[in-house]
Amino acid sequence: MRTVAVVGASLAGLSAARSLRKQGYDGRLVVIGDEHHRPYDRPPLSKEFLAGTLGEADLVLETEDEDLGAEWLLGTRATGLDRTDRAVRLADGREVRADGVVIATGAAARTLPGSEGLAGVHTLRTLDDARALREDLARGGRLVVIGGGFIGAEVASTASALGLDVTVVEAAPTPLAGPLGETMGALVSALHADHGVRLLCGVGVKGLSGERRIEAVLLEDGRSVPADLVVVGVGARPCVEWLEGSGVALDNGVKCGSDGRTSLAGVVAVGDCANWYDPRAGLHRRVEHWTGARERPDAAIATLLAGGAVEPGVPRPPYFWSDQYGVKIQFAGHAAGADSVTIEEGAAEDRNVLAVYRRSGRPVAVLGMNQPRLFTRLRRQLAA
Repeated sequence: MRTVAVVGASLAGLSAARSLRKQGYDGRLVVIGDEHHRPYDRPPLSKEFLAGTLGEADLVLETEDEDLGAEWLLGTRATGLDRTDRAVRLADGREVRADGVVIATGAAARTLPGSEGLAGVHTLRTLDDARALREDLARGGRLVVIGGGFIGAEVASTASALGLDVTVVEAAPTPLAGPLGETMGALVSALHADHGVRLLCGVGVKGLSGERRIEAVLLEDGRSVPADLVVVGVGARPCVEWLEGSGVALDNGVKCGSDGRTSLAGVVAVGDCANWYDPRAGLHRRVEHWTGARERPDAAIATLLAGGAVEPGVPRPPYFWSDQYGVKIQFAGHAAGADSVTIEEGAAEDRNVLAVYRRSGRPVAVLGMNQPRLFTRLRRQLAA
């Protein structure tokens, strides 16, 4: 293999580039990214960076002495993949021909119809998004967060600490019911009320009001929530449109085996756009977490360099964390497959718990709130 192209220059792409060199690949390495920035850490964008306690230099993922010997093509978007000669077509008219391709184009924040061009309405996915939101938060006032998932909750927590008046609107009856289940989702989301943040559940957003700048969020039940600032946190869509017609199978992202291999030889996928097969559950899952982008490229690169002639392993259960209102929230596994969940350490009223999810008596997931030591021990057991 003489040339490998990594399409995507965030954590997953950087992890793939590092893994290539670590596993002995010494050929030409081209990293393509649509942002102008070199790889940076995204989790702090909704927390420390937004609060002003971390600067942009603190987000850099590459170390000072790191030299991957890569060609960096930044600020240009991939628009197609020609499977005949395995060429990545770029928006600026260039092509990168490669013997191997790593797809790491991530995901983009979903927006609300009608929000385009209305000042004070933000999504949070990129460094540029975070810069703009941080500037607006400095104005103070009333913030409405649409979506009670982890990004929305972290923004609400940060903005509340900065002194803004914060309301979170969540269409589902219980925030975080998807990743945590209804019982634990309600427990974690109670942190909002604990810190004076209003939480409106079970109601959708009908639209936004304002001529040039946001003035209010209009709810489907007829209520109007005044707003000087809005953050839309309603999930993300995988960035895979550029792969249409390439021969790479697409299904909620790039459909992959349990080691990142795609339907096209010489092409693997990693990160938020990759829908990997999970042998434990017997289905495909797209894991949008930092640890997946950091850990899974090793298996994908091994498969790429071996031409697919390696036995797929079993990916570690997904793990993510969130910092909200001074509470460290950690989760590993899949709550959806559990038939029971029990709090085994701590007290719910103190927001200091360790909860274990089980299916037929076997642990399948674990949740910790300010329980890092016990959580780490049980997380290791899940992966055994």
